[in-house]
Amino acid sequence: MNARSLASIVRQGNAVVQVRNRIDSLLSGRLGRLLERIGISRAKGENVSPVDRMNDLADTLLSVSGKASGPSLASAFFDLYDASSLEERRAFLSGLRARFPRNGKAIDAAIATWQAAPGEPAARALHKAAEARSHKLIRKLNTAPGGTCRLIRMREDLLSKGKLAGDEGALDADFEYIFEGWFNAGFLELRRIDWDTSASVLERVIRYEAVHSIESWDDLRARVQPADRRCYGFFHPQMPDEPLIFVEVALTMDLPDAIGLILDEKRVPINPHTASHAIFYSISNCQEGLRGVPFGNFLIKRVVGLLREELPQLDCFATLSPVPGFARWLAGAGGADGLAGEPLRAKAAEYLVDGRDAKGNPLDPVARFHLGNGARLEAIHADADLSARGLKQSHGVMVNYVYDLDAIETNLLTLSELGQVPHSPAVEALGRSLAA
Repeated sequence: MNARSLASIVRQGNAVVQVRNRIDSLLSGRLGRLLERIGISRAKGENVSPVDRMNDLADTLLSVSGKASGPSLASAFFDLYDASSLEERRAFLSGLRARFPRNGKAIDAAIATWQAAPGEPAARALHKAAEARSHKLIRKLNTAPGGTCRLIRMREDLLSKGKLAGDEGALDADFEYIFEGWFNAGFLELRRIDWDTSASVLERVIRYEAVHSIESWDDLRARVQPADRRCYGFFHPQMPDEPLIFVEVALTMDLPDAIGLILDEKRVPINPHTASHAIFYSISNCQEGLRGVPFGNFLIKRVVGLLREELPQLDCFATLSPVPGFARWLAGAGGADGLAGEPLRAKAAEYLVDGRDAKGNPLDPVARFHLGNGARLEAIHADADLSARGLKQSHGVMVNYVYDLDAIETNLLTLSELGQVPHSPAVEALGRSLAA
């Protein structure tokens, strides 16, 4: 172990001791005596582990109903949680669902009440009795300062374990269920991100960009300052400086066939009022802890609405999208040796049109997203992304999905009812060339 690692461990240990002392101070006064009077005891002594102390605080938080003490207890819990090691945090999360199970006796009693006298009061009582105590704990923790953001980080700790099952999978489902309500698109604020946006938000855009990495501040400036470039993000009122998801848009005169044309910092901007196409070329989810919460489809539709109001001459809304699963699929289908140009595009057409996962959905995740929003697979381009990432994940192939607003419902029905990927005649021709 080197000196830096040892110093880090010492700092973390000191932080835990300091937090533990603050918690002891909080619970040794009137609040602690009151808790003991109503039958709530807590583990004491220096040898109590951080996991036991977190469980202790969670028990206490669930046991009290006071609005005054709740935020203080929730804040104390998060102070201890944040000061603990990742291993200790994961240990707490792994045991949380088992420690706070549903109340079977209360559910049985509520069912009996419903059966004896069905009605609205009995239905409400049954709903309350059936609620997982972990739901209640999550809501109470949210009363801490910055509670929403801290809960998202907590779920990130849970998801960092990889594939979840059993109690951990159930806890993850609890988080996702609650977050879907808290982060409903109707509660979110759509904001344009430009060069005058606060530095803290711009720094996060650089950090969170997940499709085409932003290499410098000049690179970022070229994406958000020119008149023919746009960036929009969803924000939550409790997290005003933390974008949840953002999309980058290029206003162009035609459908682009390579990302270099869009990202070129030396290009000559065009007048946005002469543009005919709005190209969504990068969509980045920013919060891993909000995985599974659907933002993207709402974001694109809202941005389309804004652009149509500002620039009514726009007649095409489309993407220039990566194909992240193509190289892996192609390797399993015989590899890409010798494939280039039209043969490579034809194999990409086969993957995108016919490839299916175990549930029968389009195999490629980006295709699944855009097709699931009602878009049409319009064109497939070779040598479109020559970055290291583009070559690794798709051999440089990129595609256009077109959002034809008059055809979205038809496209969705084609995908969901017929199991077919809506695609253009040009993509169909590529498929025929492969068969020939």
